[in-house]
Amino acid sequence: MIGRRGWIGLATVAALLALWFVLTTLTGQITSARFPSPAEFSASLTQINTRGYAGAVLLSHAWHSLLLVLMGFAVAVGTGVPLGLWMGWNRRVEALVNPVFLIIRPIPPLAWIPLAILWLGLGDAAKIMVIWFAAFVPSVINAFTGVRTIDRPVFEAARMLGTPPWRMVCEVIVPAASPMIFTGLRLSLQASWTTLVAAELVGALVGVGFVLNMAQQDIYPGMILVGMLTVGVLGFITTLALGHAERRALAWNVAATD
Repeated sequence: MIGRRGWIGLATVAALLALWFVLTTLTGQITSARFPSPAEFSASLTQINTRGYAGAVLLSHAWHSLLLVLMGFAVAVGTGVPLGLWMGWNRRVEALVNPVFLIIRPIPPLAWIPLAILWLGLGDAAKIMVIWFAAFVPSVINAFTGVRTIDRPVFEAARMLGTPPWRMVCEVIVPAASPMIFTGLRLSLQASWTTLVAAELVGALVGVGFVLNMAQQDIYPGMILVGMLTVGVLGFITTLALGHAERRALAWNVAATD
């Protein structure tokens, strides 16, 4: 059943669609050279789904982009979260790693594109590297913050009970820091999608970013909107999947706050 918030969301979307139709088709206040009408968008969507565009149909472009995001995101989580937990738990590790991290952290992910291409070429590996860096920083920061927000008596009690290091990590640190970790994962996922499109604008032969690049060169507003909405839909789906995983992993936290 759709709740009240769901109906409000549907009403908002319907109002925006109606406004889009009025401004582009009914009154012509916005010309097709600036923004496509619903009919032009529908024609572009039909074209890329049937005849294809930029060398492939939409499903192939979307699937390729999705795989790149998932691989870059997975590598970032697998490296960033453990590093953040380690830095938060061990002051010596923080003293060793944090200065380097603070230097690298302000560098925009897109600034790594030239080096990624130089090191890894124009293939997918370079794009995964750029996505990794974009998702890596939020993962580290939030995992680190999650550990530092744990009350000191929790650690002291665990040490008094003779808890070995591996159990301290698995049964104390990770569960307590999990809410902040998942906050970082949401930010990392968003950064992954944002960076993917920019990375695929350079040296790509397939992908949603490549569709956007080709549509811009062809001055094809309808196809540009198709690419933009595809990124939005894929981002929405992956965010829902991550939210479902968070609710499953943090069921205890949800129950405690109800």
